[in-house]
Amino acid sequence: MKMSRRLVLMLALAVIVTTVAGGVAAAGIPPTVVRAGNVTLTVAGGLAPTTLPSHAMAPVALHLDGRIGTVDGSQPPAVKEFVLDSDRNAVIDAAGLPSCSIGQLRATSTATAEKKCGAAIVGRGKATVRVAFSEQAPFEATGPLLILNGGIHGATTLMLFQAYVSIPAPTAIVVPLRMTPERKGRYGLHSVASIPVIAGGAGSLTGFEFTIHRLFTHAARKRSYIEARCASSDFVAAATVAFRDGTSIRGAFAEPCRPRQ
Repeated sequence: MKMSRRLVLMLALAVIVTTVAGGVAAAGIPPTVVRAGNVTLTVAGGLAPTTLPSHAMAPVALHLDGRIGTVDGSQPPAVKEFVLDSDRNAVIDAAGLPSCSIGQLRATSTATAEKKCGAAIVGRGKATVRVAFSEQAPFEATGPLLILNGGIHGATTLMLFQAYVSIPAPTAIVVPLRMTPERKGRYGLHSVASIPVIAGGAGSLTGFEFTIHRLFTHAARKRSYIEARCASSDFVAAATVAFRDGTSIRGAFAEPCRPRQ
């Protein structure tokens, strides 16, 4: 399934968590809808600003808003894995930024995670999970979402997503996103995330809304967690979202940008 509309790095980061609620109308950009069989993925959002230097990297922020659903209204399958190859002109810069570990986020409330790892937070949002137990009607639970720097480990940069939702008891869902450099045409970053089983398999992450934006100083230089340049008039990416029922959604994406004069 091919789509040439919005979101490169943005869709990538968004779908890996595939968590959150709501409106799908971020930043005034019309939503993009992708369908595979009975499963639908709706995403809107973007990088800001879109006018960027053509050579030097510049700070950018990312906002994402979306939802996973089904055509017939049934329980959507749970996401199993997300894989992304993204444009070499959009990068993650985590050097010198405080980090948090996966162990610090497991079985931990949002408030506690903020106390333990506040300096590592790079974004915030909210997450929605739909749970369908056999003995009761399906229900949705929404909770806060934290996005944190997991540090640099050799050639891998780790980003951590923690959603804290009641399903039905309060539960911390932690999703690590592992990003490694690659040289494959216009692609420069390979990212993989494995989504844990939720509520014993009865839960599905069904939406997402978050913003990633973190400025910091390291080695006497101001830095941004996400940086980009407009070297080719657009950003490109290729993503695959695999669901636990065997369904997968694949997309090739391009988002235009303008070089700064």
